Amino acid sequence: MEKKLRPGTLCVQAGYKAKNGEPIELPIIQSTTFKYDDSDEMAQLFDLKKEGYFYTRLQNPTNDAVAAKIATLEGGVGAVLTSSGQAANFYALFNICQAGDHFVTSNEIYGGTYNLFGVTLKKLGIECTFVSPEASEEEIQAAFRPNTKALFGETITNPGCAVLDIEKFARIAHKNGVPLIVDNTFPTPVNCRPFEWGADIVTHSTTKYMDGLATQVGGVVVDSGNFDWLAHAEKFPGLCTPDESYHGLTYVKAFGKMGYTTKLVAQLMRDLGSIPAPQNSFLLNLGLQTLHLRMAQHCKNAQKVAEFLHASDKVAWVHYCGLKDDPYYELGQKYLPNGSCGVIAFGLKGTRETAIKWMDSLKMINIVTHVADARTCVLHPASHTHRQLSDEQLREAGVAPDLIRLSVGIEDVEDILDDIRQAMEKI
Repeated sequence: MEKKLRPGTLCVQAGYKAKNGEPIELPIIQSTTFKYDDSDEMAQLFDLKKEGYFYTRLQNPTNDAVAAKIATLEGGVGAVLTSSGQAANFYALFNICQAGDHFVTSNEIYGGTYNLFGVTLKKLGIECTFVSPEASEEEIQAAFRPNTKALFGETITNPGCAVLDIEKFARIAHKNGVPLIVDNTFPTPVNCRPFEWGADIVTHSTTKYMDGLATQVGGVVVDSGNFDWLAHAEKFPGLCTPDESYHGLTYVKAFGKMGYTTKLVAQLMRDLGSIPAPQNSFLLNLGLQTLHLRMAQHCKNAQKVAEFLHASDKVAWVHYCGLKDDPYYELGQKYLPNGSCGVIAFGLKGTRETAIKWMDSLKMINIVTHVADARTCVLHPASHTHRQLSDEQLREAGVAPDLIRLSVGIEDVEDILDDIRQAMEKI
């Protein structure tokens, strides 16, 4: 029996293994297409009867190696890289939903995802119902319809820092014969493995901690291989009935546990093409090699910063599940025993202008849209990422108008605290 490697080793070693005389670092296969001497061989590739590479929009060795690493880290059977985290969430749902379908989602999700689900997918004929993740199982159950195809949530919400009760959401999803899709961007598989708690599909914005250095934009969809699509075949015709665009091939019958990811590549990537460049996947892989080290430092620094903010008389409230009086402390201990992430949500005493003045007084900490970077950065969502939402929608999405999202980096924590202190003195 092959030895099961630990996450830190997988971050470095999984996905690509150099053979004798080959480069130790993952090569960048920066080519759109691949040559064959036999036209019948290429025909078999197009018919999905043979594995291989013929066009990078569908598959590329560099992209596939990095996808394989992330699938291994999450404990999944397969993964597909996308051009952004938003694309990953779109593909994860669109792979099983079509016009006339419906899904249920936590309302405490990233503002861009909220808009994607509530506005853009609606234009494609796919509706969703937003529910509070703190609602009772009965209340969430009431949101389900006969045409509901999935339940969605974020393990740690962006930007509110709430912790999802994954087991509760998985129980509700499976009771209704649909998969639970979880965005695991903030804790990463180093700190949370949703498949072990019942989730079926995991997405990430790889732009965040997985990259860690703000060098590339990307996303990934990972399939656990655990959801039995054929047991609910009437709900998922795209996976369980013949695809006429592939000569009547039925994905889950032809590819088993790889049916979901095969369809995502063969059908959605073929037609929509939101792929990452191989160069971007190479950069992502460099970030993944230190993910386990960086996450530990992010969490260590963030805990100290959260404790400082919690003790400050200028701070109205702090949300960080590492604080013992945080409402999500118990869920954090259950799902994130080794730490959550470096993101803290807090509010200052005063007005919205107080938050802006404090942010503008920072010297080392960067005001940026980005989050989950090696550098400490800050954002006021109501003025920036979530500015398309009304105050009522902000609160529904778990975003208080005074919320400041502080993404604690891996610098020396005393320098981070010094900058926070000097800015506090200006308000």
